Amino acid sequence: MPMSVLPTLKYKRIFTWLVLLFVVMFLLRLLYGYTYSYTNESVGQQESFLSQVQQKNYASEKKIQLKGDVAPVPAASSQKYEKVAYVNSRSTSFTEDEKQLHGTIRQFGAIIQYQQESGNKGNRDLRLMIGVSPEKFDSCYYAIQRIGTIKSTSITKVDKTNEYRKLNASKVSMEKNLASLNSLTSQPGKIDERILLHEKIAEVERQLQELGVELGNFDVENEFCTIQFSMYEGAAERGIPFYSRVKTALEWTVKYYVLLMAGLCLASLGAWLLLKVLTMIKTS
Repeated sequence: MPMSVLPTLKYKRIFTWLVLLFVVMFLLRLLYGYTYSYTNESVGQQESFLSQVQQKNYASEKKIQLKGDVAPVPAASSQKYEKVAYVNSRSTSFTEDEKQLHGTIRQFGAIIQYQQESGNKGNRDLRLMIGVSPEKFDSCYYAIQRIGTIKSTSITKVDKTNEYRKLNASKVSMEKNLASLNSLTSQPGKIDERILLHEKIAEVERQLQELGVELGNFDVENEFCTIQFSMYEGAAERGIPFYSRVKTALEWTVKYYVLLMAGLCLASLGAWLLLKVLTMIKTS
């Protein structure tokens, strides 16, 4: 083989590898476009949009009494928990789906504890906090998922037994403290001491009242589980055309291929300069 042909074959091989690299990058980016899911930011948020609402719902899960147990299990031993379901939906028939939602709420005897509506027709948004009795929670949760096009769902259950017991312990301690303070009112003392005593009694009574409100959320008649439902209005999603995917993939490939080649050229130039410097050092 003539010596002049060898450089030509070498350059052809390099050119082939460079073209192959470009094609591989293009195909990988095109494949990524099909596998990557573009999610709506308003739908993708799993965090509670009602974090500013003070309303809390709690439920009880009684311990099952075994046949061998003689004494009944006291009610205080039941597990207290907070159970919240998050449902995010998109609707192309907003008015009809909103009517269906309210019908579902009435069907399961649930209550709307918070409601927020915003936006004009064509871009409306609805957010609800729904209180559901624990025994109907699962059925209501799955029924609501038939409204609109569901984008995301999740359920969070948090044990609140220790918190409930601490509140009860604090209540007992405050009641004892209040009884002790009240017993001091019958004893003689200075006016400023009696004023200070009445102020302390008023403060403990206020704390007891606030504690009673917190404990009231755990009462059997107030037991609910929560469904946080959000629905936004939007047109039916359309698939991305193939030519658009090709255009995006090609633009990305050209951009990063040029950057990659520039990086390789700079690295090669740096290596060449380093070799030159080392050669000059050795020869000097």
